[in-house]
Amino acid sequence: MVSRRHTLPIIVMCMALSLALLAGCGAKTGSKGSANASTDAQSGTVTIEGSDTMVNLAQAWAEAYMKTNPQAVITVKGGGSGAGIASLINGGITFADASREAKDDEKLAVKDAGQTFTETPVARDGIAVIVNGSNSVKNLTTDQLGKIYRGEVTDWKDVGGKPGKIVLLGRDTSSGTYEFFSEAVVGKDAKYAKTMRSMQSSQAIVDEVKNNPQAIGYVGMGYEDPETVVLNIDGKAATPEAVKDGSYTLSRNLYMDSLGAPTGIAKTYLDWVLSAEGQNVVEQQGFVKLK
Repeated sequence: MVSRRHTLPIIVMCMALSLALLAGCGAKTGSKGSANASTDAQSGTVTIEGSDTMVNLAQAWAEAYMKTNPQAVITVKGGGSGAGIASLINGGITFADASREAKDDEKLAVKDAGQTFTETPVARDGIAVIVNGSNSVKNLTTDQLGKIYRGEVTDWKDVGGKPGKIVLLGRDTSSGTYEFFSEAVVGKDAKYAKTMRSMQSSQAIVDEVKNNPQAIGYVGMGYEDPETVVLNIDGKAATPEAVKDGSYTLSRNLYMDSLGAPTGIAKTYLDWVLSAEGQNVVEQQGFVKLK
């Protein structure tokens, strides 16, 4: 029989033991919650659609990221900046890749839906104006280039080359590069020549220029090919250095657009794209780092 004198210490010991067990369980629960939060930020699916200029870069980013983060699924699709932004507005994707700034009506559509349009610069690019390797023209001014793409100059001899009809190649209207080149070269109040052939991709322009001695086209600098010649524009070559310091006038940002500030896996992935590791991929793909 236990005396009342010994009962209180026993009760106290039991209570202390119970509290210790509860504290241990609480610590484990907290630790598990933190681990889950970390996992949630690194696992899941990110869907990306848009810029043809960026599609190879976006795919390279995705492959590099998933190699060290196998719990993440990053899917990439091209189709043009306009198509990507339209899909973003409709709520079908995580990010829209865009090689141009969003238009006012696109931002308004997002605002009307009660959302915020967020543009995040992720790389820099210079538009490379390319011709066939046999073309004797190596330099053009922005003014000459504008006249060519407006259809005011139609023969290479009028810009210092050998006689021959200029074959104009450009992107389709869903392309951000089409929009950028239109404003920067053709002119805001002018139109592309009706003779310009609209190509469905940057690679299609490169392939045609390689096989057509009279052709001229424009692509992002990540699509430069040794079998084509990149023209100097206003005396400047489309080099990373000239893009960085702004002396090459046909330079632009490349964007990943989202609805509001990204969270979870989307934020983790975007942060990685902007990190030193992600920016190294930018350089490897022929574009220009932000930093």
